[in-house]
Amino acid sequence: MRLDKYISSVTDMSRMQVKRALKSAGVTVNGVPTTDQRTMVQADDEVVFNGEILRAAKLRYYMLNKPEGYVCATKDQTNMTVLELLDEDNIETLHAAGRLDIDTTGLVLITDDGQWSHRVTAPKSECKKTYYIETFEPIAEQVIAQFAEGIKLKGELRPTLPAELVLMHEQAARLTICEGKYHQVKRMFAAVGNKVELLHRESIGNISLDEDLEPGSYRELTEQEIAEI
Repeated sequence: MRLDKYISSVTDMSRMQVKRALKSAGVTVNGVPTTDQRTMVQADDEVVFNGEILRAAKLRYYMLNKPEGYVCATKDQTNMTVLELLDEDNIETLHAAGRLDIDTTGLVLITDDGQWSHRVTAPKSECKKTYYIETFEPIAEQVIAQFAEGIKLKGELRPTLPAELVLMHEQAARLTICEGKYHQVKRMFAAVGNKVELLHRESIGNISLDEDLEPGSYRELTEQEIAEI
């Protein structure tokens, strides 16, 4: 995190006020004086501002069972956001680690830890996401092999990465992917001539949606769950 953002998040100062203060205030990061607001600060760094050690608030991690009708955004002029389901202070500092469509339900991870969130969403991380799906038409057996080999989506130059499809019955399945392309699951089924009628995310990496969470409910992640990412 940049120094100006760090100081702003710990104090009640705006980024502009911090920028001005850095020119005159005594600021050190791990004992090294600095006036550069672009200096990067890690979670375990010691930042001293005007002779006082700044203590960052504890990072927050939640799992939410997203209902239909909410968008995974910090702000939206038209729709309710998943953050509005949280009864927490300073929700403006939180964000969803990855998105679900407005009509898709299930597991959403919410945090104010940008590095942790990046590990969830970065393509190189290949963090697996598993969905329960119901379709309009029966799912043909050959779709299993097509998804495993990678499938070309409309408008994409490269096929999807290999995905695992497990049929539950003729119009229901579980799909595990390790990408997050725009509307990917719906587009994958559209590419084989089918339509997704219901889409519910069950897990991200080794974090599974808590069965006790009702739609719209959330809880803090455990230390073990946080470490899974």
